[in-house]
Amino acid sequence: MTDRANWLVVAQFLLLALLLLPGDPLWSETWITVLAVVLGLVGAALVIASATVLGRDLVPWVAPHPGAPLRTHGVFRFTRNPMYLGLLIATAAWVLWRGRIELIVVWVLLAAVLVVKAHVEQRRLIDAFGDAYRDYAERTPLLLFARGIR
Repeated sequence: MTDRANWLVVAQFLLLALLLLPGDPLWSETWITVLAVVLGLVGAALVIASATVLGRDLVPWVAPHPGAPLRTHGVFRFTRNPMYLGLLIATAAWVLWRGRIELIVVWVLLAAVLVVKAHVEQRRLIDAFGDAYRDYAERTPLLLFARGIR
């Protein structure tokens, strides 16, 4: 792990593990469970679709896989980070279903780490793909919003 930005990956996985903290839910309603299941399925679908498009070029690290092409098709047409978006949606579903205040805090920290990681990754992608990535960034949001490079 020579790239110092890869500590964001460590933080991401630590926060994901913390989402498994035990405890009784503070709320439990049928509609919340239904909403959590729907959101969980949407999030999982985004993660799976992202992994499918990336194939063997999928890496957990901040820098892209050496020699990997710039992906702008499939779910990458709608967001530059569909895996992060899917992960945020799926974990929000988990937090909603589990109904724990401390999990909300962990989720907010996870969201912050993933946003920072997305910004760091875009710098690596600019280094790797130059103007092709800049053009892609102008027409495609980082997650849901924020087109362009910031």
